[in-house]
Amino acid sequence: MISITAIIKSKKENIEQVKTLIENLINQTRKEDACVRYDLHNAENVFIIWEEWKDQSDLDIHDNQSYLQEFITNSENLLSAPIQVYKTAQIL
Repeated sequence: MISITAIIKSKKENIEQVKTLIENLINQTRKEDACVRYDLHNAENVFIIWEEWKDQSDLDIHDNQSYLQEFITNSENLLSAPIQVYKTAQIL
């Protein structure tokens, strides 16, 4: 199992636009067979996506999906910082 945490920080004036883009990304991603979990958390202008994937090859397929690439391109100017992505392993 592969776990990913993505942290997306919106500019305060763009929160609703970013949220809409993320919701579309989530709806598309959850249709992928290898997607075990793709949950969204939020605190003010910070969005956190917690992901779980069956294996690395499936995550690689996800990373090349057009809707993920479009999200990255369309959100770039709406964010206050680059998207942070952490690949983690459960230890407990």
